[in-house]
Amino acid sequence: MHRVAPVIAERLADIEPFRVVEVLTRAKQLEQQGRDIIHMAAGEPDFSTAEPIIRAAQQALERGETQYSPAAGIPQLRQALSDYYRSDYGLDISPSRIMITPGASGALLLLAGLLINPGDGMLMTDPGYPCNRHFLRLVEGEGQLVPVGPEQRYQLDAELAAAHWQPNTKGVMVASPANPSGEILSRAQLQGLFDLCQQRQGHLIVDEIYHGLSFGEDAPSILSLTDEAFVINSFSKYFGMTGWRLGWLVAPEWAVPHLEKLAQNLFISMSTMSQYGALAAFTPECRAILNARRDEFARRRDFLYPALCELGFSIPHCPAGAFYLYAGIDRFSNNSQQFCLELLEEHGIAITPGADFGRHRAEQHVRFAYTTGMAQLEKAVERLRVLYG
Repeated sequence: MHRVAPVIAERLADIEPFRVVEVLTRAKQLEQQGRDIIHMAAGEPDFSTAEPIIRAAQQALERGETQYSPAAGIPQLRQALSDYYRSDYGLDISPSRIMITPGASGALLLLAGLLINPGDGMLMTDPGYPCNRHFLRLVEGEGQLVPVGPEQRYQLDAELAAAHWQPNTKGVMVASPANPSGEILSRAQLQGLFDLCQQRQGHLIVDEIYHGLSFGEDAPSILSLTDEAFVINSFSKYFGMTGWRLGWLVAPEWAVPHLEKLAQNLFISMSTMSQYGALAAFTPECRAILNARRDEFARRRDFLYPALCELGFSIPHCPAGAFYLYAGIDRFSNNSQQFCLELLEEHGIAITPGADFGRHRAEQHVRFAYTTGMAQLEKAVERLRVLYG
């Protein structure tokens, strides 16, 4: 019997695979074959979730906290985040403006549903986090990629955004610190982007998921400048809760009822146990653990950045945040995917090709994640030195 080919939605052709996941899958296959693989691909802290968080979640399970939570999150966690903004940023953010989401991805989906009509676009950097444009495509919008390089520190500013604004542009989405570059937007840059969006009747979305992971340079929050921007954040990076799938969204008051309606339909609720665990993330005991881990990431960056530069990788500016180095490979290759494949298959080093983050000079760039211990980083540098030193 002849099998009829299944018909799927056209949008799937525009949603590219997340290449870092493919790298991770192959790296694990090689490990199962007995190979020694150094993991520098995943944007995931290598530390286990801090013990106070695990303990709090276990206690919640023992109390029977296993039912649905409100669609916007448990009130205690929304209040804890409001207190966090007060203690760490000096900001008065009402808990009513804070929505708990299933990871930052959940926040991205809510904002795509809230702000984008079919045919609308949103300006964003190229390179940048790849899923941003795919969430827009899911609702029949488009990510309008703006090429940026080391001369712009891989970030958008108001002048660049204005030059690329199109008739269908509905706003600007930026990240600070950014993935893959680790670069931070200044208060002046954030203010300029917000002013532009106001002038053009657009929206500003700022991904602050790597806040808490900055080294010697504070990452200002757009919330210190306005109540009318949207902020995406997560418990995955600084708080080390990747597998718990928990994030949050700070929105203007007018947007919250619409976002709650979307959340009720799309998610019903987040993991209740994860939310009770996250309450412990703000205790002094847990913050001390998290800050010590941040200091360890800084130590790793301070080792890896000069080592890669010495070997011939092009990183014109040492990034001040996140846990990535976005490196030019012009000296070695003009095919980043092939470069990464050979490093993994022949030399046991897993890194991410630039094509995961966009199109602009993607074949000349790779991303190193220093989300593995110093001993592994030192081993990686030695292997690279044999090849390129």
